[in-house]
Amino acid sequence: MGIACDESSSRPSRTGHRHDGRRLRAARRPFGIRPGQPAGPYRLASGDRLRIIVFGQDNLSNIYAVDGSGRIAMPLIDTVEAQGRTTQQLERAIEGKLRAGFLREPKVSVEVDTYRPFFVLGEVTNSGQFPYVHGMTVQTAVAIAGGFTPRGQRSSAEVTRQIDDRLVTASVPITYPVQPGDTIVIKERWF
Repeated sequence: MGIACDESSSRPSRTGHRHDGRRLRAARRPFGIRPGQPAGPYRLASGDRLRIIVFGQDNLSNIYAVDGSGRIAMPLIDTVEAQGRTTQQLERAIEGKLRAGFLREPKVSVEVDTYRPFFVLGEVTNSGQFPYVHGMTVQTAVAIAGGFTPRGQRSSAEVTRQIDDRLVTASVPITYPVQPGDTIVIKERWF
């Protein structure tokens, strides 16, 4: 049986239980998502670059970066909270601010221009930060990082992901999907 890590600790339990006695999720469903299952709507976070189009208002249409506080700054309406929202939710928030004294019936389109990067650490040739490519798996992330070192574990990895404002770490198979902002750690294998 595979094991997942305790959300408050990066150390897995050999018995498959948390320190408080509750059972851990099986590794085939870390983060509550089966491989191949859609992860739900994409949530924006700092590091994302957004293409925002306000129809009929070329001076407001541009590419905006989500800053470290999770906001974007636009002319006329100042800052708008983007952190944790979907692109559709952000469209409605921008339309609401524009409607409050600037435009009668604003129509806004938001799409992700560039996703925030992911990180690869541990037993890979080139650890670091890399641009996200849609549809990536842990295996393709390792390939982007130059491949495994001779001592790199090739069957699984540890992935840390932000879920509902907290970081969760789980052991996942090498074919598991990667999301923007994930941190992947390739452990050393023991011969």
